[in-house]
Amino acid sequence: MSLQLPERRDGSGKFRRRMTLLALFGISLIALTGCSSESSGEWERLAMPDPATVEGESILELWQGAWIAALITGVFVWGLIFYAVVKFRRRSDDEIPVQTRYNLPLEIFYTIFPIVMVVVFFSHTVRVQNEVLDDSPADNTIEVVGQQWTWTFNHPYDDQYVYEGGDGNTIPTLVLPVDETTRFNLHTPDVIHDFGVPGFLMKMDVMPGQDNHYQVTPKRIGSYAGKCYELCGVYHSRMLFNVEVVSRADYDAYLQGLEDAGSAAEEPILGGSYADTQIGLEPTDAEEAAP
Repeated sequence: MSLQLPERRDGSGKFRRRMTLLALFGISLIALTGCSSESSGEWERLAMPDPATVEGESILELWQGAWIAALITGVFVWGLIFYAVVKFRRRSDDEIPVQTRYNLPLEIFYTIFPIVMVVVFFSHTVRVQNEVLDDSPADNTIEVVGQQWTWTFNHPYDDQYVYEGGDGNTIPTLVLPVDETTRFNLHTPDVIHDFGVPGFLMKMDVMPGQDNHYQVTPKRIGSYAGKCYELCGVYHSRMLFNVEVVSRADYDAYLQGLEDAGSAAEEPILGGSYADTQIGLEPTDAEEAAP
């Protein structure tokens, strides 16, 4: 007595209909996300901000390329899974599946292809990293200090430094000239912070005892928001700053205004005794009463 394998029925018609329905569903979702030009732009950028710097464009391209490669790989794998589920599903309780030992070409493919993908991702990541961390001479240099719980920005000007800083209750403003490369030298006297502007698509850790740096080239005038991306303590949420990208003439006028207001020092304010109170800010009553 033996089991008899039933004859397989051709289910290709049903499979094609199901795949067609899935494709139509995907197209409908894409159409709904593109109802306006703004949402269409967000869809093209895969929810990333519109880069306001030259370096941000390279970062966006890397982000988009990685997502496109991941989606293509995912669709391919999902397609194989759904195909196997539908094509080789069990149709009878008495059915015995065909026993296959191995498929050498397939095993070579799914071993070599992921390695190739990792190598390609790595090479493109290194290329973009070298572009955005370029150490070529910058047009401007700003000494940025992240400290609990605010930011201080030191601008070289007239053989001295002019600065603007917050006090935990006041959000400072970082002013940058448009179409010029500005280098940020990052310092902190206390704990790890992270200096970044979402509109620039770039951020970097601010490490105690290690002066990190990167540079950006804003390509359009506008206002942006910056913040600390590292949970640096109980008042981390106060570590915000505004960014104003202005013309060179307005930038020079801003620096002159800081000098006229007395916000100037021979050396950049890098924390230490100024970690809680910056030069130029009025001391509190408790500080005045302290011996």
